[in-house]
Amino acid sequence: MSELLDNSRFRKNRLKELILKLHDGESPQLVRQELIESLKSIPYGEVVEVEQELMEEGLPQEDVLRLCDIHGSVLEGHVDLSGIKIVEPGHPVDVFRQENKEVKNVAIKAEVMLEKLSDIKSEEFPAYALGLQALFNQLMDIDKHYQRKEYLVFPYLEKNEITGPPKVMWGKHDEIRDQLKACIEILNIKNLNKNDLSESTELLFFPALQAITDMVQKEEEILFPMSLDVLTTEEWWAIHNQTMEFGFCLYDPQIEWKPEGMEDDEKESSVDTSGNIQLPSGSFTAQEIMAILNTIPVDMTFVDKNDKVKYFTQGKERVFTRNRSIINRDVRLCHPPGSTHIVEKILDDFKTGKASHAPFWINMKGKFIKIEYFALRDEKGEYLGTLEVSQDLSENRALEGERRILSYTDEKE
Repeated sequence: MSELLDNSRFRKNRLKELILKLHDGESPQLVRQELIESLKSIPYGEVVEVEQELMEEGLPQEDVLRLCDIHGSVLEGHVDLSGIKIVEPGHPVDVFRQENKEVKNVAIKAEVMLEKLSDIKSEEFPAYALGLQALFNQLMDIDKHYQRKEYLVFPYLEKNEITGPPKVMWGKHDEIRDQLKACIEILNIKNLNKNDLSESTELLFFPALQAITDMVQKEEEILFPMSLDVLTTEEWWAIHNQTMEFGFCLYDPQIEWKPEGMEDDEKESSVDTSGNIQLPSGSFTAQEIMAILNTIPVDMTFVDKNDKVKYFTQGKERVFTRNRSIINRDVRLCHPPGSTHIVEKILDDFKTGKASHAPFWINMKGKFIKIEYFALRDEKGEYLGTLEVSQDLSENRALEGERRILSYTDEKE
């Protein structure tokens, strides 16, 4: 046992020396070579301990943050994950990992597009820019992934006196958010041209994508293994039950995780409760209102006053596909880049009171679709949000004459 402790102490001291060399300006390539020569691999728990020890010993958080990417690249492929715990499908860590797969896929697509920029002809550039904008809009969804870490996972780590790594990781989140916002701002510039985008590619776009993929590595190799070791099943259950307050990132879990022995949470009981929801014109249970909303022959999506998607109906036949990954997403990012300005105009007019209803109708795949936006206001006229209502009117438009005899022949199974 003493030999194992000595080995652990040796590894941590050696890793600390190497990180401090980076702090003093040593070449990352040289430090990585020293790491390979002196340490074949480092258990993930020891990496966390070293990072926290450095901060406790006085290395400023800003310096640890600055070194985070460098020592992450130095450690890549040399973190021992052999002892990592296995989780069931739907477990919060499983959801985080599935989201990371989607994030990496989108980041790779964006990187491939950026690498082709020099080959894009002038007449092709507008469509190219819109495609790139759509990918970065998707990547902005990562904010929900980060918020769940910050407000659900980090507090439990801090309760276990693991404070350094969450602080550093949160700082990196903020950097990535700023980078993505800057990328989207550039892509939103009117009359953006190829030269303007090219100037920003190496300085901003590629670094942003690298930062995102580096964070995925830090989560997979450090944060998740450490959190699984430290947090209890009860704590993961509490995290799971609060997840929908923040929403999912580019992924909608198909399996509802529930560990053995855990009681249903308030989120589930609010659907199954027998208690009444009392309104001025009557009352019903939560189960009844859910059935009503999912039965009426229209799709409805509610966007709150902060422009975040909060709810959508789940009828059998939908006009537009929806899944829970859009919950808490900015509604602008849920539409194609080419129509974002229309969404912005509707929201502005609804908020200022200039308008309260915006109807559209389109022909889509042989169907006649009507899409309407309604401003929701309280009794004082204060703006509460926007309701999007979509309906396939193809059959209604074809109706002729009258039907006065009861018939179920047209009912859809």
